Formats: sequence, C-alpha cells, structure tokens
Amino acid sequence: MTQNPPDSLAFLLADSARLFRRVFNSRARALGLTGQQWRVLVVLVRHAGLKQTDIADIMEIEPIALSRMVDRLVTMDMVERRADPQDRRARRLYLTDKAEPLLNDMRVIADQITAVASAGIGTADLLWMEKLLSRMRDNLSHYPIGQKGNDHG
Repeated sequence: MTQNPPDSLAFLLADSARLFRRVFNSRARALGLTGQQWRVLVVLVRHAGLKQTDIADIMEIEPIALSRMVDRLVTMDMVERRADPQDRRARRLYLTDKAEPLLNDMRVIADQITAVASAGIGTADLLWMEKLLSRMRDNLSHYPIGQKGNDHG
C-alpha cells in the first residue's frame, strides 16, 4: 500500500515550485525559450555583468550546461558577452535591448500563473506569505551546506 507524501511545509513548497515551473516552462516554450534560459535572463536582470561561472553557481548547474544556454541566448541576440577588463580570459554577460520585450512577455506570463496559483487567497495573506518566504530564504541562504545532523545552528 502506497502512502501519500506528508503535507509538510518543505514538501508543499517544493511541490508548488515544481508545478509553477512546469506551467511556466510550457508557456515559455511558446515564446521560444526554455525555463532555464529564462532563469539566465532573470539573473542578468538582477546582476548584469556577471561571469558565466558566477551565474552557474547561482543557478546550481554545471558551467558547461550554462554555456550551451548562453550560446543559444547569444544566437537569439538576447545576451552579449563582453571582455572582462580585469581578466582577459573571462567574459561578462549582459542583456541586449532585444531582450526587453521578451522579459516583459515573461513577466506577464509569471503574473498570470501567480494569479491562478493564488486564487482564493487574500492580499493580506499573500503579502504575509511573501514576507515569511523571504525570511525562510534568508535563513536558509546562511545555512552551511553539507552540515551533518539536525543542528539548527
């Protein structure tokens, strides 16, 4: 007999994020992007001029996988590589002007999906949830990776 997974906070967050990603990725494909390529663009909106290795770290993917995504975005004229003035071997990544309309389209899609996901939830509750999730993210961002046991620090 199979048991249903527990409705723990961690499971609910992970499952909700997975479903959000799945719906978002299907909508992004209609615009000619993968969900991962969209994530690259979002990272560059927040952190223009990062090196590819830094973006790979943020996205928690291998640099070679990111390189293929960036190659495609460069071919689409959404991203450009520029020489790093401090390191002649490195390239820094920047969005092009052509990316802006696509970013706007993706924001609309994200807003639509968020509206569906938050149906029946009041504005005050949504604001409170954002605050709580931001706090949880901040707490976990300082948690040492690879720590053994269940010590909360």
